[in-house]
Amino acid sequence: MIARIIVDVPTAQTDRLFDYKVPNEWDTLVQPGIRVVVPFGPRKIQGFVMERTDTSDVKNMKAIIEVLDPVPVLSDELLALGKWLAKATICFQVTAFQAMLPAALKTKVSKKIQVRVEKTELPEQVRILFGNGNQLDWDSLKKGEPSHLLTMKKAIEAGLVEIEYATKAHTKMKTERVVTVSDVSDSELESVQRKAKKQFELIQYLKKKKQPFPSQQAMSETKTSRATLNALLDKGLVREWAQEVYRDPTSNDTFNKSEPLLLTPQQQEALHMISRPIEEDRYETILLHGVTGSGKTEIYLQAIAKVLEKGQEAIMLVPEISLTPQMVNRFKARFGNLVAIMHSGLSNGEKYDEWRKIHRKEVSVVVGARSAVFAPFTNLGLLIVDEEHESSYKQEEAPRYHTRDVAKYRGEIHRAPVILGSATPSIESFARAKKGNYTLVSLQERVNARPMPEVEIVDMREELRNGNRSMFSRALLQGIRDRLDRKEQSVLFLNRRGYSTFVMCRDCGYVASCDYCDISYTYHRKGHSLKCHYCGDEKPMPTTCSECGSEHIRFFGSGTQKVEEELYKHFPEATVIRMDVDTTRKKGSHKALLDAFGQGKGDILLGTQMIAKGLDFPNITLVGVLAADSMLHIPDFRSAERTFQVLEQVAGRAGRAELTGEVIVQSYTPEHYSIQLVKQHDYEQFFASEMRIRKQGGYPPYYYMALLTISDQDLATVIKTSGKIAEYLKRTLSKDTVVLGPVVSPIARIKDRYRYQCVIKYKHEPKLYETLETVLNHYQRDTTTKRLSISMDVHPYFFM
Repeated sequence: MIARIIVDVPTAQTDRLFDYKVPNEWDTLVQPGIRVVVPFGPRKIQGFVMERTDTSDVKNMKAIIEVLDPVPVLSDELLALGKWLAKATICFQVTAFQAMLPAALKTKVSKKIQVRVEKTELPEQVRILFGNGNQLDWDSLKKGEPSHLLTMKKAIEAGLVEIEYATKAHTKMKTERVVTVSDVSDSELESVQRKAKKQFELIQYLKKKKQPFPSQQAMSETKTSRATLNALLDKGLVREWAQEVYRDPTSNDTFNKSEPLLLTPQQQEALHMISRPIEEDRYETILLHGVTGSGKTEIYLQAIAKVLEKGQEAIMLVPEISLTPQMVNRFKARFGNLVAIMHSGLSNGEKYDEWRKIHRKEVSVVVGARSAVFAPFTNLGLLIVDEEHESSYKQEEAPRYHTRDVAKYRGEIHRAPVILGSATPSIESFARAKKGNYTLVSLQERVNARPMPEVEIVDMREELRNGNRSMFSRALLQGIRDRLDRKEQSVLFLNRRGYSTFVMCRDCGYVASCDYCDISYTYHRKGHSLKCHYCGDEKPMPTTCSECGSEHIRFFGSGTQKVEEELYKHFPEATVIRMDVDTTRKKGSHKALLDAFGQGKGDILLGTQMIAKGLDFPNITLVGVLAADSMLHIPDFRSAERTFQVLEQVAGRAGRAELTGEVIVQSYTPEHYSIQLVKQHDYEQFFASEMRIRKQGGYPPYYYMALLTISDQDLATVIKTSGKIAEYLKRTLSKDTVVLGPVVSPIARIKDRYRYQCVIKYKHEPKLYETLETVLNHYQRDTTTKRLSISMDVHPYFFM
């Protein structure tokens, strides 16, 4: 029997099936979707079995070395999805398959140097390097003296030693020792009671347990030692073994069981429209457009309950890790242990265990971020993409997929409805709903007819003219003061991170910029340092200007740390909880900060994007937005859309319970339609205005777009190559397709690589994928032998 395998080498030359013999003993094990280890040149690497066959044209065929899984990790559906994903996003098949699996299932290749002869035959220098053993780790050898590598190279050439390649997994399953009582006769028990009191206490304790019990816990609770347990083991009175246990990310949390809530008439109608395709086992994409606080989450919960009643499974997607704690609480409270969690905040081991719960069919619901769309369910009845407009649903490295597209693909395969939910849907999704491609379901009122919060827009230019140089308007300061007096909570939103945006010399105008990227450094107060948020370069904050030597080098702009400092100057008695990238690095920090705020331990929640949506706290009555227009002037056709979405979402955090809410938006361009329409909470009007501008400019949804980015360490190579590619595209694609560029990318250099880009705009281009693959394959030789890199994004969300 022969297996056809995709090997884990992501290059154009290896993006095809390779034939390997299946050893007889593994004939029944080797099935499509299994991971195997195969010889590939001098190496041993991981591969995915794609199909089995009886014939092959390959002579001197090698055999599979090892089978890594007892059952397939990728179902037939996920294998088909991987092939589709590779084609749709123009990436290698193995890259698509790796995106579907947790890091723990990705093996890495290690190199060892093995002695081939008697050690006495080795030259003395080589013998010293091996020490007492016959094997040496290649990485540790590389870290030593350069002369050691040369010595070993000569020994390899002389055939005295050889390099061995081995694959090893990132994470192993976790086990713990468990113990249970054997069949003990009354006479044996009496003997133990007479001779060993501690042994008797331990055996009595274990007899009360109906199932195997953790050894460590048993010894701790009976105050006995390992020696006591060993004595019982020697007598054969108890049995002990290692049992697999899951790493549970919610093990320290308690969830109070919740019951379905009574729905409003609008919610009932929405649930009815969602229930129809669930009952009929029919694929349908439903856009649930509900204002903030309209009860979308309760509709999700009740729709999933209907799916579970049918014995099917559901995927619930949220855009960011910051949204998961509250969503997990609601889902665990409703569905208990039927829920698995998948997001980037988990350790590799926790992700592995959650994935295995799904794979083993021990859970029926998964709540998670982008990658949870690949959860290995085999009987999906519903997929939900909450806050579907969020850009974090778009993967920015290969495979460059949009979660919404993958959800729709899986929904079609499983004949399951897909719900796209948002208070501010993406322009493209709402246009499709208006056209009838999606079913539009609207919730225009908040639960219990609560009013939408009042929005006041403050012109910061007027504040400046009136002598207020503070980052806070007088209205916002008064609003915060009122909330502190009334023991209510406030949320302050700033769309930046760090202490200040950039550092500039007031004498000569020099801006401190990264040595490796064409982008200014950001000042971080912790460590008094400058950091590049693109390549991670860091350096101490300068005391003088490197250009003119002036001491007048200052911070400009306001980051979250600076805002926090200013808040304490105005309100020293307040407790500020700051949520940004810097305060949420540690595992569990999102949940800890949100829990603290929810329990009333903070008066003001200050944060960046992660606090703009999903939060539901009854005591928040004021939302303040600083620098509302900071996104408005980014060179991106979606900047107005993103501004409206984030302002409307953050405004929706106020007045969600009995207390009425107020929103104060500070802006230097208050007349812009994306800011004015937040005041009226009028998404439909914003959609109409934005569509007019998109039509004039020829942007989505009127056109599709594709982005090619060419980069190299040599500027001349980038200019020459991007020019040739643009010429080929203009020559090959149809006359109605527009090719823009090549032009310098908005960030012209990242990590010492110069960057140019071409943009393709089209309505219908049958030759697009074929043409892009031709370009990639033609230049692939250069990308492997030189430093040229070409990335392609067929539905780009970012153009920076």
